Amino acid sequence: MTDTPQLLLTHHLKSLRLPTFLREYDKVAKQCAAEGIDHSRYLLRLAELELIDRERRMVERRIKSAKFPAVKSLDSFDFKPMPSLNKMLVMELARCDYITRNENIIAVGNSGTGKTHIALGLGLAACQKGLAVGFITASALVHELLEAQDEKRLLRLQKQLSKYSLLIIDELGYVPLSPTGAELLFEVFSQRYERGSTIVTSNLPFDEWTSTFGSERLTGALLDRLTHHVHILEMNGESYRLKHSRQSDKT
Repeated sequence: MTDTPQLLLTHHLKSLRLPTFLREYDKVAKQCAAEGIDHSRYLLRLAELELIDRERRMVERRIKSAKFPAVKSLDSFDFKPMPSLNKMLVMELARCDYITRNENIIAVGNSGTGKTHIALGLGLAACQKGLAVGFITASALVHELLEAQDEKRLLRLQKQLSKYSLLIIDELGYVPLSPTGAELLFEVFSQRYERGSTIVTSNLPFDEWTSTFGSERLTGALLDRLTHHVHILEMNGESYRLKHSRQSDKT
């Protein structure tokens, strides 16, 4: 009978989905007793631990749902070799106010300059703010759109994409698109216009985007929507990967 209150408390805490409370209540009780802390402060300490842990789990779920190829923060990005990149702007964007304003970001520069790293860092910052984020390469997104169209579930996929507060489309311009693929990708940008934020990374300057979309009319309409409310990150410089390989060859 002496164990009944503990068994009931365990059951109730599990039912209430308070795993941190369940895990920590006995240890915190002993700490508070040793420190002479009253019951109100004891409960406050447990509630704070539960909230901190819940926030951590929420961020982890957002990161997993975003399907990042790797988790990278802006803290690990080396801005020094990239003088063309406005560091102050990047750190301001990490506050995620642009997402509440449904603004876009375009990171443009040659391959290997860290565009994906910056996009991942901004995506991580958004997850930490509790926002829904999605990450996908342009070619993979077009493939999914074409497949969904063939299987008559395009509308469902489009609705799913529209739910992201921030959608990151990486490596636009690396692969030319078919006319149908270009139109489907344009539709994604069009549906998100002034309704959600999009980050695009591209190795092509804007005047060469027609080579990807195959139509000046479509490219013009896309850029009109994408650049209406936009922050442009210029990332032209030596490739990090090329520089690293040269350093490796010297050793």
